[in-house]
Amino acid sequence: MKIIFSIISIMLIIFFASCSSSTRFTKENDEIPQPIIENPNPYDETISYSNNPPIITETGTASYYAHKFHGRLTANGEIYDMYGLTAAHPTLPLNSVIRVTNLSNDKNLVVRINDRMPQHPSRIIDLSLGTAQKLDMVEDGLAEVKIEVLKMGDNKYKKQK
Repeated sequence: MKIIFSIISIMLIIFFASCSSSTRFTKENDEIPQPIIENPNPYDETISYSNNPPIITETGTASYYAHKFHGRLTANGEIYDMYGLTAAHPTLPLNSVIRVTNLSNDKNLVVRINDRMPQHPSRIIDLSLGTAQKLDMVEDGLAEVKIEVLKMGDNKYKKQK
């Protein structure tokens, strides 16, 4: 009888201990996400297209996305690196190469579309934090931009290893 009581007691202790709350990440103990080194220099993939004449040009408002999506899968299957030089667009084929120009300071950068964004009446593109930093638009959060499609993408999904 003592053995059964001991076993039941141990099981109850384990059960109730497993129901206790665990430590959660908070702003106080949250670390700054580190870059994901999938391709050490994604700009190398796009540099060969930087002199191509634009296929399509579009002008409108850009925003950027960062921490909330860092480390998650993008629409083309890559892991989102907020420090990378990529962008999300609602309709351009995935893996398209585009030039983004910040119209307020004429800074431009060639990036690749690797993600989707929802249709938004006042936004044409979501840029990675790395792209937004290089275009000097992080402080304002939004910028009027011109996007020029230099190479249409293959719309292929990249399988993870």
